Amino acid sequence: MFWPTGSFRYERHTPETTLLYQLVECHWPEFKAMLSAQGKQLPGYVAREFDDYLKCGRLEHGFLRVRCDNCHHEKLVAFSCKRRGFCPSCGARRMVDSAAHLVDEVLPKRPIRQWVLSVPYPLRYLFATNPKVMSQVLTIVHRVISTFLIKRARMTVKSGAQSGAVTLIQRFGSALNLNPHFHMLYLNGVYDAKGYFWPVKPPTCEDLDVIAHTIARRVSRFLEKAGYLVRDAESEYLDLMQEEEDAMGAIVGASITYRLAFGPNAGRKALTLQTVPVRTEQRKGDDLVSQQAGFSLHAGIACKSHQRKKLERLCRYITRPAIAERRLSLASNGNVIIALKTPYDDGTTHVVLSPMEFMGRLAALVPKPRVNLTRFGLPPVGLTLTGLNLRPPQMPLGSYHSSGCGAESDCRTSLCSRRYRHEPFHGSCRSAF
Repeated sequence: MFWPTGSFRYERHTPETTLLYQLVECHWPEFKAMLSAQGKQLPGYVAREFDDYLKCGRLEHGFLRVRCDNCHHEKLVAFSCKRRGFCPSCGARRMVDSAAHLVDEVLPKRPIRQWVLSVPYPLRYLFATNPKVMSQVLTIVHRVISTFLIKRARMTVKSGAQSGAVTLIQRFGSALNLNPHFHMLYLNGVYDAKGYFWPVKPPTCEDLDVIAHTIARRVSRFLEKAGYLVRDAESEYLDLMQEEEDAMGAIVGASITYRLAFGPNAGRKALTLQTVPVRTEQRKGDDLVSQQAGFSLHAGIACKSHQRKKLERLCRYITRPAIAERRLSLASNGNVIIALKTPYDDGTTHVVLSPMEFMGRLAALVPKPRVNLTRFGLPPVGLTLTGLNLRPPQMPLGSYHSSGCGAESDCRTSLCSRRYRHEPFHGSCRSAF
């Protein structure tokens, strides 16, 4: 077999030595027994997530024997669980592979801006329990943002102008809480009907306020028509029904609201460790954040056309796994301490959970099967341009590059195709490691 040039040494991952594996191995049977005593049970896909994680990276559960053709040296590579919930090893592998694929084969060499949308707590519960509604809401969000970009380029949707986006749905927060939100990588410009790219100016804080308000208004109108949002003379609320025998309803609700789901303190806020809070400052002009009716929209991070390394780092950040093992520690009484990635505004730096609450947080992070967490904005939002006959079908958009002929102006870049070349396995290793 062929390896990239330079020093390379494979070291087998030993999950049994990590704190996360030891916690799951010790408390997973106890967690199932506790739910059974309450007359509840976890869905099958959640139970399989825990069972497969305990087999991930263990040689006794299957392995491959890899042999070098030159030196005849052999290595044993254990099978992985390939799950999407909380496995750090499989999540890190997926992060590297997804970021390299997006940068090399999907996202063109055009300016790209990240739009991050967070939703109110009731909508988070609805998204977690009903992925179909989440997809419909995401379509509304894409339509609002793409229309803004098209109008900012002084074009109209009817003229055939299109923008494009890749959306990655993150389901976790820093405290291992369930927080479905959207990371959208949008082209910072539009393509006209002839296939020319027109960059646009960055949005302002006033633009974000208008976009966030439009999203909140249209999503509320959609939920009301679909029968999820109930309005009366005094208030409005989401009609969320859950099965009593299913334990996921209470687990998901507690994880979203940072509360405890089990024990005598069920319903209360989780214990936190705090320090002196940082001094709050007013919003600066370059801090592109807007909050409207519980919706939070951020668009302050952008990458220029030549900043491919920065774009790959951004892609790795938004596709990262839910758990960083270095932020987990064990207290003297057996509780799990989770260090936050960034302290909260009130000075909270750590969250303390009992082993059963920690297992509940892990269960809430498991996505439902056949729910895609990466969404590609196809026409009419438009990432692929096959409808414009600019490239043959099945050719990735990343294979386009600027012609560099100089006939066009700086603000209008023509597209030309080049032959698609498959990246071999050793090339992917070089890009990843």
